[in-house]
Formats: sequence, structure tokens, C-alpha cells
Amino acid sequence: MDAADIVASVLVLGIIIGSLLSNVVVLICFLYNPEIRKQVPGLFILNLTFCNLLLSVSNMPLTLVGLITTGHPGGSGFCQIVGFLDTFLTTNSMLSMAALSIDRWVAVVFPLSYHSRIRHRDAVIALAYTWIHSLCFSTVATCRSWVGYHHLYASCTLCNVRAKGAGTQFIIFTVALHSLTFLLTLIVLCVTYLKVLKVARFHCKRIDVITMQTLLLLVDIHPSVRQKCLDEQKRRRQRATKKISTFIGTFVVCFTPYVITRIVELFSPWPISPHWGVLSKCLAYSKAASDPFVYSLLRHQYRKTCNLLANKVLKRSPLNSSSLRTENGAERRDNSNTTNNIQPTANKPLGQ
Repeated sequence: MDAADIVASVLVLGIIIGSLLSNVVVLICFLYNPEIRKQVPGLFILNLTFCNLLLSVSNMPLTLVGLITTGHPGGSGFCQIVGFLDTFLTTNSMLSMAALSIDRWVAVVFPLSYHSRIRHRDAVIALAYTWIHSLCFSTVATCRSWVGYHHLYASCTLCNVRAKGAGTQFIIFTVALHSLTFLLTLIVLCVTYLKVLKVARFHCKRIDVITMQTLLLLVDIHPSVRQKCLDEQKRRRQRATKKISTFIGTFVVCFTPYVITRIVELFSPWPISPHWGVLSKCLAYSKAASDPFVYSLLRHQYRKTCNLLANKVLKRSPLNSSSLRTENGAERRDNSNTTNNIQPTANKPLGQ
């Protein structure tokens, strides 16, 4: 192993640990909080969490072993199963993100009719489509023996070396796969979230107009209060833009280098650096570790559930220890006061 392989191994190990911990926390919150389970987006988040967890325990460890041993991890049949999971889970997670963006768009653009437009039955139908879509591509690739260990990515995935006999068919399949998963999801994310941002800015503008009219009426208002209201307007606009940028930006940063590398690999006459191939694969893996924070753990409902679980696990030990210290301090003060009261009485003559 050279220095680059060591760095890549440490990076993959960190992604595995981060992905497992964060996705397990999301799963626990889903199982613990009945309100989260009642919500339609909870089904999409559960499916996304399932894909991320399975990817973290199947594909990522094999990539780590491939980097450490610099060779083929496991047998050919086992690698084909892992390659099947790689295609299936990656496709399924992308389509789940698209479903979440559509759900958010309907909730913001049609808030009054959201519950009639998006029901649990509709969510189940959407999830059934994501599974069928993902199974079709992964099954075709496995049946055609187009999955195996790829040295460029140090992982079991789609492998053009195994598909040399069917070059044109493999090229068409790979382009169709990334067009109907990555490109389709990217278009859906951009269209829905930009519409959400447009509506959010419109509402912010209306609130700003009402706020400015109120400030003009309040002539005697203190300048600091006026400035605080203006700062809150600015933060409100920035908050909406930051959320939308996070949704789209994490998807683009994590998946675009890997997809572009896969497409360039099909047509480039020059070899691609294995270090770049592994790095692009690590970026794709990192999406599994960032999804819990992007879609779940930073939301108020999940944070509240995490706090409740933490207090339940710790049994409020910090509070107990602080109260114990307070009681001990009060007891010491009472003892000292009692001693001070007893000493003058002991020193007093008997006749007095």
C-alpha cells in the first residue's frame, strides 16, 4: 500500500463509521417517534436509510478490503452479489431523493391540499416504482455478467472489462442507467426545489412588506429593534436559499464525479488514474453518511426525538448529579450553622 491507498482506506473507514452511526440514529428515531411514522416523508426517509445502511455493511467494507489487499476481495459469485447491490442501492437511494423533493414541492406549493394529494398509498406506489426501476437495471447487469471487481474503483460494481464482448450494449446500458437515475434525479431536484425556493422567497417578500409597513407606523420604535427586524428578514431569505443549496449541492458534489468518470471511462482511449477512481467512489459513498443530516437529523422533530432518547439513555444523570451537589452543599451549610449555634452555648457559664 502506498500513501494514497492508506489515505483512501482511512477515508472509507471514516465514511463507514459515520454512515452506520447516523443512519442507525435516524432508524431509531423513526421507530421511537409515532409522529414521524405517521408522516408520508417518513416512508421515503426510511427507504433511503435502509439503502444507506445496506450499502454501508455490504459495498463499503469490500472496497476497504480491496484497498488494503490491493486485490479481488472474495470469490467471483460473492462479488457479483455485491455488485448487484451496488447498482440496486445507489439507484434506489437516488430515486428516493427525487421522491422526497416532489413531496416537499407539493407541501410548499399546495399546502392546503397536501394531505389529499400525497397519501400513504401514493408513497407506497412511488416506493414500489423505485424498487422496480432499481431491480430492472441491477438484474440486467447481473444476468449479463456485467458486474464484478473493478480495479479502478477498488469495488464490486459495473465492470467494462467483463463486458468487452458486448461493448456497444454495455455502453448503451451504462448511459441509460446514469441518464434514468442520476440525470433524472438531478432534473427533478432542480425543478422541484427551485420552485420551492421561488414560493419561499415570495412568502418572505410578503412578510418583509408587512414588517416594513409596521416599522413605518411605529415612529417611536428604538433603532436597535428596527435593525433587529431587518436582520431577521435577511436571515429568513438566506435560510431558504441555504436549505435548497444543501439539497442540490450535496447530490451534485457526491455523485457527479463518479458518474462523469463512468461515462468518460467508456469512451476515453487513455487510462484513468486509480486514485481518482477510488476518490470518486468515496465521494459517492459519502452521500450515505450525509443524507441523515441533510434530510432528517437537522430537522426539529428528529432533534427533539434525539434529545428525548439521550435523556432516557442517560437517565438525566447530569441533572441528578447537579441536584446531588446542591443537596450536599445545603447539608454542609446546615451543619456549619448548627455548629455555630452550639459553640456559643457551650462556652456560656452555667449560671447564666
